[in-house]
Amino acid sequence: MSGPLLAVDAPFVLYRSFFALPDSIHGSVGRPVNALLGATNLLLRIAADRGPRAIVLCFGAEAAEYRVELFPSYHADRPPVPDALAWQFERGPGLFSAFGWEIASADDLEADDLLGSLAAVEADAGGRALIVTGDRDMFQCVGERVSVLLLKSGISGFEEMDPAAVRRRYGVGPDLVPDFIALRGDPSDGLPGATGIGPKTAAALLGKHGSLEGAIGAAEDERPRVALALKESADELRAFRDIATLRTATLRRPDDRPTDLAGGARAARELGLNRLADRLENAGSVADL
Repeated sequence: MSGPLLAVDAPFVLYRSFFALPDSIHGSVGRPVNALLGATNLLLRIAADRGPRAIVLCFGAEAAEYRVELFPSYHADRPPVPDALAWQFERGPGLFSAFGWEIASADDLEADDLLGSLAAVEADAGGRALIVTGDRDMFQCVGERVSVLLLKSGISGFEEMDPAAVRRRYGVGPDLVPDFIALRGDPSDGLPGATGIGPKTAAALLGKHGSLEGAIGAAEDERPRVALALKESADELRAFRDIATLRTATLRRPDDRPTDLAGGARAARELGLNRLADRLENAGSVADL
């Protein structure tokens, strides 16, 4: 039986590595390569642990137009990408491709839309998908054949989220994650949620009424403060749910592609990642790294 498809939130992995590793790690042209090094090492560790049949790194728009149209403040408070990281973003696809890892990108969708679409394609074909990210929005994709490998802070470690883990974390199942986000809010995306409604109240409302729409429709049955928040913000909450809901892209199922250590070593050395290149050249397989 072949291993799972590894679908990777490339922007998140690069961001995480950039801020977790010192920017004093320079490459062949005297520029920081910490994000590239950290991201590559992370994926090699996960590949050694999970034995994926293929790895796909997803890139997309920072803030998709359709989401900004729904809520202009979406992602508005995010700081600009540091120049040192932007340079590494540009070189990421070339380095990752050298390992035999596939690149999926879109200008009109975000990386998370592509991640969800890939996972659905893999599950529909009878395979298993692992989504590598730190974005909890992706919990909506979790199911019998799809798990999220939720990256922990720092440079290593992840938690595998299956449907039971999502329910323990949020108090609702994966199918209600967009409704939960709409009610609770999502500071990382700039979504305020419903005034005065935190995670426990959001989960309780969804457990009682079955959906955001059900909660809005039964607002009069709730405490005055909650009822007011639901009624006054109903249209905005529906927009938040729409923003949190992933869009589906038409993608083909990736072919099996083993990690190419020799190709990765050549690309790493060109960037000045010489210690990484040495490790790759001396390893017989990913498991040896």
